[in-house]
Amino acid sequence: MHVAHLSLVDFRSYPEAEVALGPGVTAFVGRNGHGKTNLVEAVDYVARLASHRVAGDAPLVRAGAQRAVVRATVVKDGRRALLEVQINPGASNRARVNRSPLPRARDLLGLVRTVLFSPEDLSLVKGDPSERRRFLDDLLVQRAPRFAGVRSDYDRVLRQRNTLLKSARAGGAGGRRESALATLGVWDAHLARSGAELLAARLQLVDALRPYVATAYDAVAQGAPRTDATMAYKPSLDLPAGSDAPRPGRERLAEALLAEMARRRTEELERGVSLVGPHRDDLTLALGPLPVKGYASHGESWSMALALRLASYDLLRADGDDPVLILDDVFAELDGERRDRLAELVAGAEQVLVTAAVPADVPALLAGVRVDVADGKVLPGVG
Repeated sequence: MHVAHLSLVDFRSYPEAEVALGPGVTAFVGRNGHGKTNLVEAVDYVARLASHRVAGDAPLVRAGAQRAVVRATVVKDGRRALLEVQINPGASNRARVNRSPLPRARDLLGLVRTVLFSPEDLSLVKGDPSERRRFLDDLLVQRAPRFAGVRSDYDRVLRQRNTLLKSARAGGAGGRRESALATLGVWDAHLARSGAELLAARLQLVDALRPYVATAYDAVAQGAPRTDATMAYKPSLDLPAGSDAPRPGRERLAEALLAEMARRRTEELERGVSLVGPHRDDLTLALGPLPVKGYASHGESWSMALALRLASYDLLRADGDDPVLILDDVFAELDGERRDRLAELVAGAEQVLVTAAVPADVPALLAGVRVDVADGKVLPGVG
């Protein structure tokens, strides 16, 4: 699978842009702030309907414009498809395939897959649990797009339940509190049902990803003192521990979530917030007996972040498709040894898109087509 052409209208800094692409390596080279990252961000957006740089869609639309359009021609098994998404801040986005409208924008998910490395990936290791939950859910949706709906349903139920908890807390001992408590049981059941589906999928994903992370870390950190990388899912309730422990099914997980909500009901009412569910979970990363967060060196943290992305790529590839690999200003952040190791590990991908401030930042092993970006303009590529 690869992207053969990218077309932008009012996306980020580009009123318009047309970029021809192909298999192998394409490096976008230009000074910071000139628009090279905007191009690979657009490719990633078509795949995930989300940006790796901002949480919302509004910054993706060029200043003064009402909407943005991203079109990508994708080639898979010799067949071409035109994928299009119209970004409408404050309203529903729209998507089309081969000019035919889709019922929902999220129906575009899964038609092209990407794995993106960026300097922000260090937050996967050093950041809040929300960063690691987002990493898991994004990968989950890439493997099975229907989980975009599961995640959306869970978030909707969670917001409603939190509103009820706040209402019950503010209602004192009066009828308002009793009304909220009476309704809360219904939303407990909704949260347990959608939460169990999301939790079960995350547990299965971590089990599938774990060996790939260990292998990838060993490859990235070759020669380092510690290469025994491990990962484990840490839920907000007690489950059988250990990678070999049997995983409970969705019904058992729903029962466990309901029981834990009942156990912590007083605390939730006092705080006015849901304390049980996948939104409170974490992914723990370790080197040997010690967690990476707080104990690993800067180089070890970078190696773990790279291992998570490489493992994602390998897992998606094992599913049957070569994802588009995007390396956004990554090589400038790495020392020479890690730079060369990463280049070796990704050189065989069907399509690699690289951004770099100067040509020297692109390893020789990834020499391919170079596209210069200057003053917000895309210049013809050179091989």
